[in-house]
Amino acid sequence: MAKKDKKTLPPSGAGLVRYFEEETKGPKLTPEQVVVMSIILAVFCLVLRFSG
Repeated sequence: MAKKDKKTLPPSGAGLVRYFEEETKGPKLTPEQVVVMSIILAVFCLVLRFSG
């Protein structure tokens, strides 16, 4: 069985979006801020659920 020569092309970003270069509008949040806000929302929901 003969070996096939695989010819590869150099990698190119054809059609791919590089997200770290995209600048979006809106607030910039760190992962820590998202975790803290999620915990606060969960506690708030529990308080509403068991009060009243």
